[in-house]
Amino acid sequence: MDQIAKHIIFTGRVQGVGFRYTTYRIARGYDVAGFVRNLSDGTVEMLAQGPADEVDCCIQEVQDSFAGYIQDARIEQIPCNPRYSDFGIVH
Repeated sequence: MDQIAKHIIFTGRVQGVGFRYTTYRIARGYDVAGFVRNLSDGTVEMLAQGPADEVDCCIQEVQDSFAGYIQDARIEQIPCNPRYSDFGIVH
């Protein structure tokens, strides 16, 4: 199965609502690696890589879980990075 990587910037009310922890919990249920972290401008950054269907389903579940909080999700496909072997919260 082809591996893909997607970089996402979530905007809206995405900090202080359990976004990182919930995203981490969701991602652990999929075959994805990468990270989630708060950015200083109030957005949340996520990188997810793995099999295309796993990455897409993971991102969709995050979006569905925070539908009332996410104003926009800028999703960009990027090259896979072999340094990520699991999914974590970056501080």
